[in-house]
Amino acid sequence: MSADPVRLYRLIAAADWQAARSAGLVPLRDIDRRDGYLHLSTGDQVLETARLHFAGAADLVALEIDESALEGDIKFEPARGGELFPHLYGTLPVSAVRRARRLLAAADGFVFEDAP
Repeated sequence: MSADPVRLYRLIAAADWQAARSAGLVPLRDIDRRDGYLHLSTGDQVLETARLHFAGAADLVALEIDESALEGDIKFEPARGGELFPHLYGTLPVSAVRRARRLLAAADGFVFEDAP
């Protein structure tokens, strides 16, 4: 890991985040089970991922991940338009979540609730 790590995020419904906190693991979505890894986004990708794949969600949370606490390998692999996205081959323990940031719907997608 570099001295200035890339910030990683996992998008999740607020209710699923609440359940994950009790279970100790962030749950897989159908797309994760199908593809064999957990889909993550970088800080530069997360709002566009939310716009494209979570349109209409009213309770969306972006989990900011501590990469050093992950159980598994992160691989940056081509996805949307050939752009490299982080994929977690392993589990995502709740203990690896630095903070949960609520996303609010905006005219052109989403914004972080705590954005300046």
